[in-house]
Amino acid sequence: MSAAIETLDEKPAGPQMTPIPYPLQSVKIPPPPELTTEQQSKYEAVLETVKSWKEIQSTNGKGGPITENEILWLTRECLLRYLRATKWNIVDAEKRLLTTLTWRREYGVEELTGDYISPESETGKQIIVGWDIAGRPCHYLNPGRQNTEPSPRQVQHLVFMLERVIDIMVPGQETLALLINFKTSKTRSNTAPGLSQGREVLNILQTHYPERLGRALIINIPWVVSGFFKLITPFIDPLTRQKLKFNDDMRQHVPPQQLWNEFHGDMEFEYDHSVYWPALLKLAEERYSERRERWIKAGKHHGESEIYLRGGDNPSLFQSSGDKSEPAPEKETLAAESEEKAAAPEEKDVTVPVQDGSGTEQIKAPIQTNGTQSNGNMDIIPVTTGPVLTTEGDRT
Repeated sequence: MSAAIETLDEKPAGPQMTPIPYPLQSVKIPPPPELTTEQQSKYEAVLETVKSWKEIQSTNGKGGPITENEILWLTRECLLRYLRATKWNIVDAEKRLLTTLTWRREYGVEELTGDYISPESETGKQIIVGWDIAGRPCHYLNPGRQNTEPSPRQVQHLVFMLERVIDIMVPGQETLALLINFKTSKTRSNTAPGLSQGREVLNILQTHYPERLGRALIINIPWVVSGFFKLITPFIDPLTRQKLKFNDDMRQHVPPQQLWNEFHGDMEFEYDHSVYWPALLKLAEERYSERRERWIKAGKHHGESEIYLRGGDNPSLFQSSGDKSEPAPEKETLAAESEEKAAAPEEKDVTVPVQDGSGTEQIKAPIQTNGTQSNGNMDIIPVTTGPVLTTEGDRT
């Protein structure tokens, strides 16, 4: 994690009511493992393929040229996540990446707004607060606080919150901690989701958010929920199943001072939608804007480093060799600069009369191919005839 990151380890005077910006200072995020020669070769093959994508296909009218936001999404770590999820099969990874880009358009991931999702979040049935011992943001699910009937917006709520979790991740960490409390409430005795909705959510998570789940901690599982998990277990990827922990001691996974007391932690958290919701949206928007600004500054490349984009100590992958002060330009940028240079007039020493008629003076001025010279605000004058040089204002 970047040394520039400031953390707040102090306990608030009252209950916690907003997201916690950073993990504890004691949290150390290990560097990612080095790729083998074969893995690096496969990554480079996928990178070359995604750089060739100019159009995103869609069957519902949302197809069209690839956007800057989509190129920003195609980071180095993103490509590696899909490669790992497909056991380093290049063709499968490329296919799944393209499928997800199409899904994100058709599902409208970037079009989901805080105002639209807000009614689903009024009771705090999903909150993002605190960080686990590995620096993962904690995403809490509280089915007992369910306040709406099954609908597409319920699933969109989960997608929206996943995107916000990803927005606030710190440098070097690309997974989240999912904490689920199936405790019933006075208004909700059955906290198990419907089977069809459960399968839809699983499909979205496993297909379009691969390698994002770091740990899932689940407590207070009633018999009906236990039966639900038995029904959906066949649809859960084996690697994902290994990350599920049922009725574990959550304090072993999340520092007690950043673990919600409803999940056996020491953090007193009070949910007030009017306070929490705008604070979450503001934090997520700030983090995303910072990430995008860094991406633009480095040259808008496919395969950029997420560690760099999130403000880590690593430089941009495209500044990692040579001069780090300027990003390596894309081919299109180089071509544009070449054309601009070719079109620019050439500067040569020319002799022109001094305006008071006392003689001549040699100056450096642009020479255009049509036999005229120009200098910004200066009037264009024929070089061969030697007229008086006129300018706007008193310029020497």
